Amino acid sequence: MKLLAKTNRIYLTFSLVIYLLTALAFYQIVRLLIYDEVESRLQVERRDFQAYVRAHNTWSSSPYFVENKIDVVPISDRPKQIREVFTDTLIRNRYDDELIPFRQLTFYEPIQGRMHRVSIRKSLIQTYRLIEAVTFTMATFLGLLLLGTFWFQGKLSGRLWYPFYDTLSRIKNFDLNSESPLQLSKPEITEFYSLNEVLQKMADKMQHDYKSLKEFTENASHEMQTPLALINAKVEQLIQSEQLTEAQTNWIETIYEASRRIVRLNQGLLLLAKIENHQFQDVQRVNLSQLFMEKLQDMEEVLSFKELSIHIHQSISFEVKLPVALADILVTNLVNNAIKHNQPGGSIELDSTKERLYLSNTGGPLISAPERLFERFKKEGTGTDSIGLGLSIVKQICDSYGLDVTYHVNQERHQFCISQMPIDNANENLVS
Repeated sequence: MKLLAKTNRIYLTFSLVIYLLTALAFYQIVRLLIYDEVESRLQVERRDFQAYVRAHNTWSSSPYFVENKIDVVPISDRPKQIREVFTDTLIRNRYDDELIPFRQLTFYEPIQGRMHRVSIRKSLIQTYRLIEAVTFTMATFLGLLLLGTFWFQGKLSGRLWYPFYDTLSRIKNFDLNSESPLQLSKPEITEFYSLNEVLQKMADKMQHDYKSLKEFTENASHEMQTPLALINAKVEQLIQSEQLTEAQTNWIETIYEASRRIVRLNQGLLLLAKIENHQFQDVQRVNLSQLFMEKLQDMEEVLSFKELSIHIHQSISFEVKLPVALADILVTNLVNNAIKHNQPGGSIELDSTKERLYLSNTGGPLISAPERLFERFKKEGTGTDSIGLGLSIVKQICDSYGLDVTYHVNQERHQFCISQMPIDNANENLVS
């Protein structure tokens, strides 16, 4: 949920609660004021009634009083407390047979030496209609005020937060590989101005560090390969020399294997740095399942030598977006891993769907923990021909281009699964 939507929702909820409480309070106040006015009029009629009784010592349904609104009933017992009481009552209308609300004042008055209970009523129909009209008008104005305030607040918030969203959009479109620096606006709001200043400094520093790291990897790739290639060439010449003793030949072979290992280690680490820095730009749609089948066909002689069988269950295309060079490296590393850690007479199985690709192979039990299999320099075995970066490179390629690679083992069956990451996670990896 966006920040503005969250803010507006909280504001709207709070405003509705306040407006409802205000409406209820206003309704009660209006009701009390109108009831006070009605009761005042009933008090006036009570005084008129008492004045008439004192003047004539009797009472009659004279039109002097409001017709059918005064009831005078003689009582035999004198009440303990002679006081007046206001109550609400309903009286059926004799014309349309409807109950009509009345406000009633009850008091006691002696007439001709006998105590009478007198009830004076006043209709509340007009009062209720007035309350309804006032309440409806008030609710309408409050509703319009709420909608107007909400609309204005949304427009105002949009204008106030525009610099923030503009900055966010520019950061999303910023590319470290681009030569152009990040250009942020200078808003009038102090907080956004300070934020843009900090982000500008961070972006400039990141771009500078990225360029330095890119230059280092390029220089290291070039400068280190030359002396290493020279060492290997000279060592090969020494190995072919006939003047060496057996011990010297063994020492030189050890040096030669060490230098070759350094070459592979240098190439692997530089490749990891380039992948992490997204220096491979030619991203295309690649059919991984087709690449795996082609790679297994190319390795047919090696597979025959190790007596390994190939089983392809489905050939449904599993397409991903990858640089072609990295796709070939990913496939090569996984196939080499399946061959290297297999056993004589074993098998390699390939299965693919539109969402996933599975590559499994037979092999011995896993020595290390499965969750550490993709760590750098983690080797399954003690062989010196491996530098322990093959699966790390596979993992880095998948993480950098929105793929997920997992490993499962079932008895002596080892399986790697490649699948598409959810869009949100893939975007996070691409940004990072």
